[in-house]
Amino acid sequence: MKFIFTRDTWQEIFGTIRKNKLRTAITIIGVFWGILLFVGLQGAAKGMENGFDSTFKDLATNSMFLWSEQTGMPYGGYNRNRRVNLEVSDTYRIANQVEGVQFVAPRNAKGVFGDAPPLVINEVKSGNYKVFGDYPIIDKVSRKKLRKGRFLNHKDIQDSHKICVIGERIEKELFEKDEDPIGQYIKISNIYFQVVGVYKRNNTDFFEGDDSIFIPFTTFKKVYNTGNRIGWMLIAGYPKEDIVAIEEKAKTLLKRRYTVHPNDERAFRAFNFGEMFGKITGFVKGLKFTALIVGIATILAGVIAIGNILLITVKERTKEIGIRRALGAKPNEIRGQIILESVFLTLVAGLLGMTVGGLLLQALNTYTKGLDFPFINPTVSLEYIGFAIAIMVILGTLIGLIPAQRAVSIRPIEALREE
Repeated sequence: MKFIFTRDTWQEIFGTIRKNKLRTAITIIGVFWGILLFVGLQGAAKGMENGFDSTFKDLATNSMFLWSEQTGMPYGGYNRNRRVNLEVSDTYRIANQVEGVQFVAPRNAKGVFGDAPPLVINEVKSGNYKVFGDYPIIDKVSRKKLRKGRFLNHKDIQDSHKICVIGERIEKELFEKDEDPIGQYIKISNIYFQVVGVYKRNNTDFFEGDDSIFIPFTTFKKVYNTGNRIGWMLIAGYPKEDIVAIEEKAKTLLKRRYTVHPNDERAFRAFNFGEMFGKITGFVKGLKFTALIVGIATILAGVIAIGNILLITVKERTKEIGIRRALGAKPNEIRGQIILESVFLTLVAGLLGMTVGGLLLQALNTYTKGLDFPFINPTVSLEYIGFAIAIMVILGTLIGLIPAQRAVSIRPIEALREE
């Protein structure tokens, strides 16, 4: 192994490269491109993973919204297209009878599912905005980013307080620029409510946006005379529970309760955050695996190209190798030099690919910062970098064995006759 650290060995390697600059450049493109793809795709997958984690960090992913519609099948003496209306008591049934449920909260709204948004007035300014009747627990599932004040609390529910939390868009449209809305009163459907909080838009506000108003569920019930009816419910499972299984159990319970056919898929619908998040996670894992396979395959193709070029180089240097053998060069020295050249070219191409890939990821991260796109800090872990370098060294060594063995198999006398 001493020959690795000798000056003559590296002079011969660099001399060969200088003689065949174009050939060498074309040869290393394959490995360069493979590493570039590997780093680029792995980094992009990590950037998307970070982006999705940031987007859903304020959302309890092991949760869902469940609502009722019309039945799709006749059953129990009832015709199809029968409207099913959920009630507050259904939330207690699900909480007590479905295993794995952490909490259930009823929700009501105006201006969301086709009905006109209520008129909201602040002195001379007015607008139509969505109004939600909620429990404070909703903040645990989709956390509200408060700019000012507070969110709903249990005292508001218990005493049916006429208070509200408004979105920052409403603050801008109904209040003056330097005016603090906290503590002031606005009219919602001709009833005065005191503003106790202002929230800003959140990526997980699927229904609300920043143009919505939250009031206590019990207050909503009295203002809009909803009785025991609810628009939909929020169901959250414990962290390690299967939220998809909880969804099926909750629907089964409701089907029995409202005499709905067990196979009717129309009567009760759900938006399952856990299922959605699972699909996103699966997509990111698939992208990482694809990057791994594509990168290794491209690196392998590039390394094979290096091996082919080295075979040509060995053939061109037949006489030189014969002279070295005649002067006493050992087969291991000849073999080692060819393998070293193979590993060197592979590593140079790979490191160039890593460098360019890192620069591209940095540029992509800078570009996407101003966009509404889940892409943050695309990086490649040290484990993947180490894996890529190990793959390059191993493949470079293995592919270098072929021309190296070809070189040492040349008999000195035959090589000296070569013209």
